[in-house]
Amino acid sequence: MTKSLTMALLAYDGFQLLDVTGPAAVFAAANRELKRNVYKVEVLSPPGGAVTSDSGVTLQTRAMARPLQGRIDTLLIAGAEQAALRAVIANEAVRRWIPRRAAKARRVGSVCSGTFVLASLGLIDGRRVATHWEACAPLAAMYPGITVDPEALYVVDGKVWTSAGVTTGIDMALAMVEADCGADIANAIARRLVLYARRPGYQSQFSPLLNARIEADSPFADLIDWMQNNLDRPLDVPTLAARAGLGERNFYRRFLTATGSSPAHFVEALRLEAARTLVDGDLPLKGVAARVGLSPIRLNQAFERRFGVAPRLFRDMHRTKPAQPPSRSGVRSSR
Repeated sequence: MTKSLTMALLAYDGFQLLDVTGPAAVFAAANRELKRNVYKVEVLSPPGGAVTSDSGVTLQTRAMARPLQGRIDTLLIAGAEQAALRAVIANEAVRRWIPRRAAKARRVGSVCSGTFVLASLGLIDGRRVATHWEACAPLAAMYPGITVDPEALYVVDGKVWTSAGVTTGIDMALAMVEADCGADIANAIARRLVLYARRPGYQSQFSPLLNARIEADSPFADLIDWMQNNLDRPLDVPTLAARAGLGERNFYRRFLTATGSSPAHFVEALRLEAARTLVDGDLPLKGVAARVGLSPIRLNQAFERRFGVAPRLFRDMHRTKPAQPPSRSGVRSSR
């Protein structure tokens, strides 16, 4: 790799700040790690100049129509709340500029709800994509030609890279660096940025309870409370359906509609969320597995698949030694 790769991040009034600064920090860290300018980060906006994020922080940007040296290697669209998204989608200059640049770019993608911008331009028809979990259902309804993966942190489908909510843009940017520079460099950047683990794209982006939109009078509200308190028991469909007072097929269909997840997937997610909390404590890992209704082998496999790290390593990384007071010389005591 001889020339710098231009990484163009498109911002606009009301954009989500971390959608831009997260990936930018990763690419800048790659340059520092490699001691050369592998990446050239350009933050663009329709008008150029100062653009204000949803958090009130203002970034200086380059006008998207202003010529760049060389082609854009990677074009990423930031996400935003609905009003800001609608405004940028309706911007005719944006609608003309993005497809032209995307056609020539090696990679094109989005962070969070920026997927809606790409979808509105027909750039991800027939593709599998990720977006923020709250936006999955609206995106799928508005653009039925797109396959929306509600579970993934990020998805790579050909040249199209899309990530879920906010911080997942960092995970996706690390994956881009790995593709360009190798896993060792990506891991070094993760350490530099103090990320406890690099999360794979297939890792779920949300806690199952955050995604479950349960009405108070639904039979599933009490059921989920009961499930959480009985994770060490068999929680198969016959058991859960009987508890909810429904036939098995009817239960499965209604549970899937209410939570967006199959009963088996939801139960495993509950068990793993509980296991993650217990792993932070002093209970032996065999005891953790028994408490959440999994065998030790199953816990190890499922935990690593969901959280990107084995339970024992997760425990080691989250345990810190008590701080010792500095000695009078300013050096920590060795006792």
